[in-house]
Order: sequence, then structure tokens, then C-alpha cells
Amino acid sequence: MPRIGFAFNQKPESPAIARPEDETPTGDDEPPSRRRDAVASRNSDAPAPSELARSATVGGNSAAPAHADDEFAEWDSADTIDAVAAALAPLGDVIRLEANADFPRALQDARPDIVFNIAEGLRGVNREAHVPAICEFFGIPYSGSDPFTLSLCLDKVRTKEVLAYHRVPTAAFTVAHGNGERGMGNGERGLLAASSMQPRFPVPASPFPVFVKPVHEGSSKGITEANFCRDDDELHAQVEFLLERYRQPVLIEEYLPGAEFTCAVLGNGDDARVLPIVGMNFEALPEGALPVYGFEAKWIWDRPEKPLEIFECPARITEELRCAIELVVLRAYRVLGCRDWSRIDVRLDAAGKPNVVEVNPLPGILPNPADNSCFPKAARAAGMSYDELIQACLLFAAERQGIELDVAASAAAWQ
Repeated sequence: MPRIGFAFNQKPESPAIARPEDETPTGDDEPPSRRRDAVASRNSDAPAPSELARSATVGGNSAAPAHADDEFAEWDSADTIDAVAAALAPLGDVIRLEANADFPRALQDARPDIVFNIAEGLRGVNREAHVPAICEFFGIPYSGSDPFTLSLCLDKVRTKEVLAYHRVPTAAFTVAHGNGERGMGNGERGLLAASSMQPRFPVPASPFPVFVKPVHEGSSKGITEANFCRDDDELHAQVEFLLERYRQPVLIEEYLPGAEFTCAVLGNGDDARVLPIVGMNFEALPEGALPVYGFEAKWIWDRPEKPLEIFECPARITEELRCAIELVVLRAYRVLGCRDWSRIDVRLDAAGKPNVVEVNPLPGILPNPADNSCFPKAARAAGMSYDELIQACLLFAAERQGIELDVAASAAAWQ
């Protein structure tokens, strides 16, 4: 029987982001990136929510530092780990390999035929590449993208640079380093750093609004409504906050006002396919909330006991738009070197053109439908069970590397 290593990072018990319904966080229980008190003073046309008690206060003003309750947001729960292990079991003998300091020795001792990898890592800008790099060192095949692609896609700026070079649509951008350095950005779209104020970090000359993000985070870490900036004052305050909080560069990009979608991709090369597209229903957010699927929507407002009806799958869009989104998604998938599976977020610009927002080669795969995990949701819409989704990813990886597993099914059987 084939030996399947299963590499993962498990969340500590009782994560800090779990809160009773309607409990307002205070002090150390606040989300990691917080809104400014100045929200109320914004112009009347600004998308400022009236119900943001769970993530209120200042990002970058005088409030006390927030607790790092998003530190393990990218890691998986015991329930997810158990569900993945159960899904892999029909394909071989599953050997759990937690991606901690003992992982290299445990992997060397286990010598699996292939490793199914969902480990996100903890430290460093290349943390998502640690497990596959160690697998390559020992000559052990693994699922998913290679170390280079994982490191590239975790860097939002480098990802956008590659996309822009290959003419894959992505929002105009620049980057703030916090030391006066100016990022390259994609100047052909007109968003360049310039200001008569000579700020400490790049400021787009026009147009506002812009949206800012930490460069090396996933799972919406550091992405809250406070990141929507309408003018220089808001931009300075939030960029300074993010630079201090996350100790990494900050992406400054044109705010795309159109609809948002997330797309699950399975397969390799010309055979890669997009599963039914997931559309975002931002009307489900609290009244007046910014139409962004960030930390508040993902981890605070959306709870199993009171889920947000924020997703629509398949998205109700025209055939023309569906084809346009899939074309952009598959171009990004191939240009960035993604393998076996990835989730790619897309948002429409003011002209209705799909732009790639982010690429996640280690997609979230929560098994409970109530958890609103987009990749399993898309798989269900395609007629795949959770087990079939996990198995399909491993089968694609096995086919790609010439490894036989204990099933007669083809990796393309779901299509």
C-alpha cells in the first residue's frame, strides 16, 4: 500500500478569534488591525459601516497595540486535519507529519511515497515553501506548487509584478517600505509614488481611493475595512499602522469598485480547469460595510451559529463574464507556475474588466459547509464531495510525478 505523508500545521486550541455572539472585543481581545476613530468624519459617500463594533477603533492613531490574535489564522483546525486524513485514507496509508521543528527527521524516518501538503509555516517570507523544500531535499514527491511559486505568491507585490509583466490584468500598485524607498509598481497603469509632502513612504498621486495590505500575509491577516483609504491622511495613518504591526512592506493599490469573485482551480497545464465560480454577495455584510471580504467578514461577522449569506456558487453572471474571468484566472495560474490546485481571487474594475487580486496556492479547505470555505463550496457545486476534492488534488500530483496510488480512478475523473 502506498505511504502518504500528510504535512500540516495545527492551530493551537481555543483560538483567540473565537468570540461569543454579539461580544464586543476590548483590550487584548481586539482584532489585530483596527479601524480609525476618524471613520465617522469621512465624507458622506465613503463606505463606512454603522455596525463595526467588533472591529472598531483606530488603525494607526492613539489606541493601544492590538493583540496578535491572527497569528495562527492560516493554520488548520483539528477538524480539518482529521477530515483531510480521512479523505486520503482510501488512497494509501496516511502518516501524519506536523510541520514543526521535528518535521525533517519525521519525514526522513517515514519515507512516504508522496506527501500531501497543506502546511502554511509560521516564520519568514518563505514559510509556505518550507515543507516542499524539505521534501525536495530528501527527494520525496509532494502535492501542490513548488517552493518558488509558494514564496512568490505569498509576496503580493512580486506576484503583481509578474502578472503585470505578462499582461495579466491586476490593479495598479506601488509599495511602501517605511524607509523612504519607492516600490516599482506598474506605472503603465498610472499609479505612481509622488507627493509634494515628501512622505516617508510612497503615496499614489491619483486616484484615490486606494486599498492597502501587508505584503506577506494570507487568510486576510491585516486586511480590514481600515485599509480602504480616501486621502493622504488616511493612507499615512493606516500604512504606518501596518508597517509597525506586521513589520513588512505594505502594498498600496488602486481600489477596484466592481464585483468580486473567487475561483478554485484544479489540474495542471492545459488540463487545468476552473470549478464553478464563487461570487461575493456583499449585501450580506452589516449595513454600510465596505464591500471587501477581509478579516471582519471572514473571522468575526461570519460564524457557524450565524453564518453570513455572502457567497453565491455558481455566481449568477453572464456567460461572457464567466469566460472572461476563467481566462484571466487560468493565465495567472499558469504564469505563476501553480500546480494541482490553487484559489485565485478576482475583482472587476470600473469598466467591468476582471483583475487578479490575489493567488493562493495553499487554499483553505474547511470541511464543514457552514464554515463558508470557498474551495470546497466550488467543489460541491461541481458535484464533488469533500473527499473527492482532496483525492483529486493528490491524484493530480501523483499523475504529474508518475506515482501509482491504490485507486483505479483517474485524476481527471471529476471533469
